[in-house]
Amino acid sequence: MIDKLLKGAPRFYAWLGLLAFIIMIGAGAYLYQLLCGLSVTGLSRNVSWGMYIAQFTYLVGVAASAVMLVLPTYFHGFKPFRKMLILGEFMAIAAVIMCMLFITVDLGQPQRVLNVILHPTPHSVMFWDMLVLSGYLLLNLLVGWVGLECEQQGVEPPKWIKKLVYLSVIWAFSIHTVTAFLYAGIPGRHYWLTAIMAARFLASAFCSGPAILLLLALLLKRLTRFDPGKEAIRVLSIIIAYAMAINIFFYLLEVFTAFYSQIPGHMHPLAFLFSGHDGHGNWINGWMWLAAFLGLFSLVLLVTPSLRNNEKILPYALVMLVIATWIDKGLALLYAGFNPTMFDTYTNYVPSLTELAISLGVYAVGALIVSCLWKIALDVKKEAGTF
Repeated sequence: MIDKLLKGAPRFYAWLGLLAFIIMIGAGAYLYQLLCGLSVTGLSRNVSWGMYIAQFTYLVGVAASAVMLVLPTYFHGFKPFRKMLILGEFMAIAAVIMCMLFITVDLGQPQRVLNVILHPTPHSVMFWDMLVLSGYLLLNLLVGWVGLECEQQGVEPPKWIKKLVYLSVIWAFSIHTVTAFLYAGIPGRHYWLTAIMAARFLASAFCSGPAILLLLALLLKRLTRFDPGKEAIRVLSIIIAYAMAINIFFYLLEVFTAFYSQIPGHMHPLAFLFSGHDGHGNWINGWMWLAAFLGLFSLVLLVTPSLRNNEKILPYALVMLVIATWIDKGLALLYAGFNPTMFDTYTNYVPSLTELAISLGVYAVGALIVSCLWKIALDVKKEAGTF
C-alpha cells in the first residue's frame, strides 16, 4: 500500500516539500542545541521543563483521543464512525511519535533515552510512561494497518484484531493517566498536586483531540471530497461539546478549591497565570485571558444545537477550542507548575527561538506522517468503494 504515495496531485507533493523544509529548519535548530546544550533554551534551574514537555503533554492527549471513535464503533456498534476510524488511529500514531521526539529533544543528549531501557526502574512513573506510549504506538500501527489491508482486499478483519482493539481502549486511558501521574506525584508543585489531574487531562484530551480530527476531516471534505458523513460529524461534535463542558467544569473546581480555601500554595499559581507577580509572567497573562474567552465562547457555540450543526460555524468553534486547550495545557501547565518555586520565588520562562524552531520541526514531522498515512488510507478507500 505504500506505493500509493507515488501517485498524487502536485499540491500534495508541494505540501510535503513545505513540511520537509520546516523539518530541516527544526533539525538545524536541534543540531545547534545539541552542540551548545540546553543553555540555548529558556530553561533554568527553577524551570526545568518547558515548551518541549508542554507539547509532549498536549500530544499525549491527542493520541489518546482516538478512543472516542473506537469506543462507539466497537463497543456500541456505531457504524457512522467507521469511515473516520482509520484516520483517528493514524493520527494517534503521528501524535505518539511527536511525543517521543519532544521527550528526546528535551533530554539534551538523545543517548540518555537508552538509560530508561538499559536501567529500567519500575518505581519510576517515567518508566511506565515510556512503556504505555510504546505499547500504544504498536497497537495503533498493527490495528490500523491490518484493518486497512482488510478493507483493501474486501474481507473482514481477523478475530484477533478485535481483542487488540479492546486492549487499545484501555491503553488509551492509561497513557494520559500515567502522564498525569508524572505531574500529580511531585510534592511542592501545588498547581499539579491535585487528585483530579488525570481526570482533567482526559477531559481535555477527549475534546481537543477529536476537535483536531474533525477539523482535518472537514478540511479533507473540501480538498478531496472525502465525506465523513453528517451523522458522524453530528455525533462527534456532541462528544466534543460534552468533553469541553467537563473540562471547563474541572478547571473551575480547581479555582473554587484554591480561592475558597484561601490556601496560598494553591492560589498563587492561578493568580500568577492571570495577573502575574511583580513583573513576572506578564507574557502569559494575555494568553490565559484569551484561553478563557475562547474556551467559554467555543462551549457556547458547541452546546447550542443550531450553531453546532451549522458546518459554517462549527470549524470556528473547533479552532477556538483547540487554541484554548493548547494554551491551558501547552503553555500554562508548565509555567504555573514551576511558579512560585518551592522557595516562594518567581522565575520568568520565555521559550527561546531555538525551542520554537525545534517544536515547529517536530510538529512538521507529525504533519508529514499524518499526510502520508491519510493519503494511503484515502486511496485504499477509493479503490474499495468506501470513500
